[in-house]
Amino acid sequence: MSELPWLTAAQAVAMIRRKTLSPVEYLDAILARAEAQAERLNPFACVAADRARAEARAAEQAVMDGAPLGPLHGLPVHVKDLFRTEGIATEYGSAVHAGHVPVADDVLVTRLRAAGAVVFAKSHTPEFGHKGQTDGPHFGTTRNPWNTDRYAGGSSGGAACAVAAGIGPLGLGTDGAGSIRIPAAACGTVGLKPSPGLLPYEEAVDAFFNYAAAGPLSRSVEDSALMLTALAGPDPMDPWSLAAPRPRATRTGATLHGLRIGYIQTFHNRHLSQEVAANTRAVLDLLAERGAHVEAVPDDIDWIEYEGRVIYQANIAIAGAPHLAAFGDRMDPVYLGFMERGRAFDVTDYRKAQMARTRLYRAVQSLFDRYDVIVTPTVTRTALPAGFEALNGQVVVDGKENGLTREGMSPYCYPFNLTGNPALAVPSGFATDGLPTSVQFVGPWYADLDLLGLAAHVEEARPWADRTPPEG
Repeated sequence: MSELPWLTAAQAVAMIRRKTLSPVEYLDAILARAEAQAERLNPFACVAADRARAEARAAEQAVMDGAPLGPLHGLPVHVKDLFRTEGIATEYGSAVHAGHVPVADDVLVTRLRAAGAVVFAKSHTPEFGHKGQTDGPHFGTTRNPWNTDRYAGGSSGGAACAVAAGIGPLGLGTDGAGSIRIPAAACGTVGLKPSPGLLPYEEAVDAFFNYAAAGPLSRSVEDSALMLTALAGPDPMDPWSLAAPRPRATRTGATLHGLRIGYIQTFHNRHLSQEVAANTRAVLDLLAERGAHVEAVPDDIDWIEYEGRVIYQANIAIAGAPHLAAFGDRMDPVYLGFMERGRAFDVTDYRKAQMARTRLYRAVQSLFDRYDVIVTPTVTRTALPAGFEALNGQVVVDGKENGLTREGMSPYCYPFNLTGNPALAVPSGFATDGLPTSVQFVGPWYADLDLLGLAAHVEEARPWADRTPPEG
């Protein structure tokens, strides 16, 4: 039982199909670990144990009956508390929706269940997924399993924390400005922000101007590919999904000869941790040894940090306004601060920011005339302290102030939400503080499986999934 939580999703599904692993026994091991780690890590908003056990028993019976099995059959999966789950509380990390139980599943939850997954928990998110760390007055703090004095990142921090701690091999997260990749980097997991519409995103409040995506967090590259392919496909509620192709890899085989990689070391940040830089360089050297051509990107790109803030914070100001009168005293001070800043922008600021987004999009797409993949660090340093003050706190990198979080911690993430390019966070090693570091792969639209294939080379040569966090 103690080894079951550390199975990969692919291993577990294969064993269930061969009848060498009971879905009931597997779920029990995951639930036992969730209970044992709950107080220490706080990854979940809700654990639906009774319902999950009933689903696991049905999954086991289907195996015994020889019924058709889906690609995730019998697999315990948790989903971020921004996805509607029928009969299971969905609170969006906020007192605004305390006790809310939806009457229908989100389209991706529906697809998880259709693929055979057992949805056993809702993972924590900061209020409405607004920031890159997972804490708030509604639920407390989600902590990093490698060191509980550090944060788990955000806003999919509950999912990354749980996956890294062996509490379910797959988590479904969302990413609007790095919210899958930041916690993946903090906790040492794989995290993919897919191309627009590859997975339909029904939760977008503005479907046409959307910059968020749903995607997988996992300990292995194969597991992220497994979830991606199981959930992909169009849905009429997401216009971006209607023309999105099915996921497919265009580059196959063991060789990387001919692959053109462009490396960008800094974006809007002044500093990068020496250890993050060294581990990123080690990954680049590995890819070069396997035949890729690696060069520094010489382009001076405007990463529109200011205009990005205009877009994000103005949207938060509008979205949060209806809740202020009744819930303002119970909302996250950082969310309220973002609202205040967003209200200071006018329509001219917003339209200029939208036009800047187009300029950024075109600048990034032009890079792929010369490169097949862009490589960057995922974040500037290892995980921040658990109590980091996200509204005005300065991120410190190697003893030097590096700016607020979007500039100082995650400048590499938000641009690719604005441009739509798929972006994959991959563990790159560990720093001397014992915490993981991460590298980011960015590709042309719909090159998601190619990025995962490239990451598989790194995983093979520099494995990470065999390392597990301390038990505390």
